[in-house]
Amino acid sequence: MIVVFGSINADLVANVATLPREGETQLARGFAIHAGGKGANQALAARRAGADVALAGAVGRDDFAQGALALLRAENVDLSRVAALEDATGLALIHVDDAGRNAITVVPGANARVRADAVEDRVLDGSATVVMQLEVPLPEVTVLARRAKERGARVVLNAAPPVPLPDSLLDDVDVLVVNEHEAAEIARATNLPDAPEAFCAAAADRWSLAAVVTLGSAGLVAADPGCHYRLPACRVGVVDTTAAGDSFVGAFAAALDRGASMREGLADGSAAGAHACTGRGAQPSIGPRSAWRDAARALAAQAGSGPR
Repeated sequence: MIVVFGSINADLVANVATLPREGETQLARGFAIHAGGKGANQALAARRAGADVALAGAVGRDDFAQGALALLRAENVDLSRVAALEDATGLALIHVDDAGRNAITVVPGANARVRADAVEDRVLDGSATVVMQLEVPLPEVTVLARRAKERGARVVLNAAPPVPLPDSLLDDVDVLVVNEHEAAEIARATNLPDAPEAFCAAAADRWSLAAVVTLGSAGLVAADPGCHYRLPACRVGVVDTTAAGDSFVGAFAAALDRGASMREGLADGSAAGAHACTGRGAQPSIGPRSAWRDAARALAAQAGSGPR
């Protein structure tokens, strides 16, 4: 089972020709409201990849809350650990340009009050995979990681958005997933090399974990204490990159949770992330495993790996 501890948002999406520069006002070509939030997106991606999933988080008692949870509820994600608070539901203000690139501002709202004790000790056993990100309070992420590690659960941390991370948290992480910019932030703060392959190897050695750096159209690199990995990217027509990283994390975690190898999990994540780029919005673009399974198999066959 996968337990996701993370954010739940409503995404307010404006489609523009180019991303606005400082001081610039643009007229949008379109607008939509979608369900989002890194935690919710990853929970939905893991569920659509075939895993049993529970989500722990918080929403407000406002008009955005039900829409933010609708697709999760429709997919039978366990929402019993989602609190309804007096704070506003979290919002993401998203610009998407004609090339599919995005710029995002997150307003935390109820996400700022998510607490680790929403996840009971009884679900943190050796059969659980706990997935976390950093759109909820870092102290709560740190507490939950320690509890999960002590009880034998697998701990997956998507260190996004980037913030300084204590060694005490990384010591409790089994799998660290970042993009190239997030890896560079962690590298600067911890005196690790910032080149992606060197970062993965150094992080794997320092914290005894598997480290993954996604590189967009250049694929990904990864390392664990014994092996290194490199995968190319799927070639797709990019419409909107929103939720590509979350689709990667959810599908990757689902693969590991069902006992797949690291190579297979990386391929599943890459294919799911690429598929998400072909549709608009966050959760609406997250596809079922049947939509990207063949692409994942092809990627796994192309993957490079070897002993370190």
